[in-house]
Amino acid sequence: MGTISVFANVCVDGVMQGPGRADEDTRDGFRHGGWGIGYTDEVIGRFVGGMGRATAMLFGHRSYDDLLGHWTSVADPNPFTEVLVNSRKYVASRQAGTELAYPNSTLLVGEAAGTVARLKGQIDGVIRVLGSGELVRSLHAAGLVEEYVLLIHPIVLGSGTRLFGEGERTDLTLQEAIMATTGVLIARYTVN
Repeated sequence: MGTISVFANVCVDGVMQGPGRADEDTRDGFRHGGWGIGYTDEVIGRFVGGMGRATAMLFGHRSYDDLLGHWTSVADPNPFTEVLVNSRKYVASRQAGTELAYPNSTLLVGEAAGTVARLKGQIDGVIRVLGSGELVRSLHAAGLVEEYVLLIHPIVLGSGTRLFGEGERTDLTLQEAIMATTGVLIARYTVN
């Protein structure tokens, strides 16, 4: 059976919206896009480079289009493009006609809690969720997430979409903590 592992950049107040670019996600008038720029160092680079060890990657449709669209258009060498393109990818969508533009991609049509639960039963190993806030909140509410890997940036934004919305209490156990030279805390938690 597969294990769902969420990988997300968040700031101290839990905002996950638009860390990579000013225009990454401007929904609801979000004006802090690119807040994660300048925090990456060699510690984060090594850690993130290991994300390719997952059996598969899972995205919401919007994050799939954005992440792969961005990283496949970057001319500079980077550790992400090859991993993103070559990994087995699953994309959760409620729209049956959703087209997937990148290789090794499979559409999961329907409500994420059901389609991802079935996927977990079909795959052995880690299924890594990148970004995909709405998908993560849905999977969290359904009790399908076993692990959170959070890059917690030393900044408070005060507005934006947060990783966790309203819901029930969830206890986590810290399994690993690594401090980057830029003050980012890489924390790996398992769900109790």
